[in-house]
Amino acid sequence: MAHSLSAKKRVRQNVKSRARNRARKVLIKDQTKAFLAALEAGDVEKAKVELNKTVSRLDKVAAKNTIHPNAASRRRSRLTRRLNALAASKTAAPATA
Repeated sequence: MAHSLSAKKRVRQNVKSRARNRARKVLIKDQTKAFLAALEAGDVEKAKVELNKTVSRLDKVAAKNTIHPNAASRRRSRLTRRLNALAASKTAAPATA
């Protein structure tokens, strides 16, 4: 248990920031799930819109130091690659059929 005033204040601050960070991470996960759902449905246009929302959310959360900027960049890259793979398969499929 914290004894000094500054240690007690630090405990209070940690509780608030932990709650804030968890809420931000939940928003990222929810937005990513929405993108992945559009991707699974094969809807390229909806997936593009969801990817833009996801990238925006990742950048905002990284700017607030909830997640590391490189982690946000890595996730952005991986999600974009998945969208590009879907778009490429959609354009290649009619040509071979």
